[in-house]
Amino acid sequence: MLSVLRNRTYRHLFTAQVVALAGTGLATVALGLLAYDLAGPEAGSVLGTALAIKMVAYVGIAPVVAALAHRIPRRRLLVAADLARAGVALGLPFVGSVWQVYLLIFVLQAASATFTPAFQSVIPEVLPEERDYTRALSLSRLAYDTESLVSPVLAAGLLALVGYRWLFWGTVTGFLASAVLVVSVALPGRAALPGRPTGALGARSLEGIRLFLSVPRLRALLALDLAVAAGGAMVIVNTVVYVRDQLGRSAGDVPLALGAYGGGSMAVALLLPRVLDRVTDRAVMLPAAFAVAGLLAALAVVTAAGRAAGGGGGWRWPALLALWAGLGAAGSLILTPGGRLLRSAVPPADLPAAFAAQFSLSHGCWLLAYPLAGWLGATAGLTAATLALGALALVAAVLATRLWQPAPVSRPTPAPFRPLPRRRPVAR
Repeated sequence: MLSVLRNRTYRHLFTAQVVALAGTGLATVALGLLAYDLAGPEAGSVLGTALAIKMVAYVGIAPVVAALAHRIPRRRLLVAADLARAGVALGLPFVGSVWQVYLLIFVLQAASATFTPAFQSVIPEVLPEERDYTRALSLSRLAYDTESLVSPVLAAGLLALVGYRWLFWGTVTGFLASAVLVVSVALPGRAALPGRPTGALGARSLEGIRLFLSVPRLRALLALDLAVAAGGAMVIVNTVVYVRDQLGRSAGDVPLALGAYGGGSMAVALLLPRVLDRVTDRAVMLPAAFAVAGLLAALAVVTAAGRAAGGGGGWRWPALLALWAGLGAAGSLILTPGGRLLRSAVPPADLPAAFAAQFSLSHGCWLLAYPLAGWLGATAGLTAATLALGALALVAAVLATRLWQPAPVSRPTPAPFRPLPRRRPVAR
């Protein structure tokens, strides 16, 4: 997998992604502590609103930026987004009210909605060979999972030495380092796209989404993203509820459960490149979507078992860890090959618009799944929320299967039958 790092351009871009993710992880911890300082017991609602703002920015900003920035050199666009994110992080330690947090978070996530699709669209051009691109996708998935595990530990170590507001300076450093690394390489020029729409901004913003939804395989990819969101939202939103309330375990077990989810995803990211050398994307991604539905059904059984399992959760604690690892693995089986599927489905000149549309639409799936996991779990109970999200994942898996038909097997056309000429009898 690490062989792709021999490519200098990709090595710098991957390092830029890693340091930016590390900075984002520090900001996540610091933001929670800042919200508690500003709102006290209402910090949860502040963070929930900030998460909703993040999703709205992701859904709404990416297509607009793709429409406005299709003629801007990618390196300039990536550096500008990094500098904007660094500027926002620089201002966060000095905010004094909740509305300022919301405003800065919106700007920060708008910059991320600019950076991420542009970054994703560059990698297929830097690594045109499918084998190399597959390994790059796995490395990217691994970087996201590692960040989710390492950043909290790094933040905890820094908090033992400095106040939490200093963590924002680590975020600034990460984004500035990312900008420097992007500047240090020459990116491929963007191919001109004949007939690119030149009408109103709204029409141009929707062009990438129309392109994405016009291809059956990409509509199937959107359904698969919905299955991932159904499983991931249950983990992200309700892990603390399962560990603390359902199982009666200590707060220290919350990161252990989240680590099981990340560990399952990381294991798949490490193994998947060799698997994809032998099987198709479809053979991996569709069964994984059905696995999400099955794992959520099993989670409903574990949830319904109640506290009768004994102190500390009894058998339900290892069962929860196994289910979380399974959901992480299934999500990685879908997310990692997604870039390969998108690259094979659209022309190279359309990749920026297609990646922006996929970024926006996939986060729309999370915007649907988060409230289902949180509000339904709080009002109707975790069992009902788990069954609802499991049903959503099952519908998404069935829909993806119907939309993504296997490629027909090409058989050689038989030659037309021609009777042999009759041979004249030989006179003897």
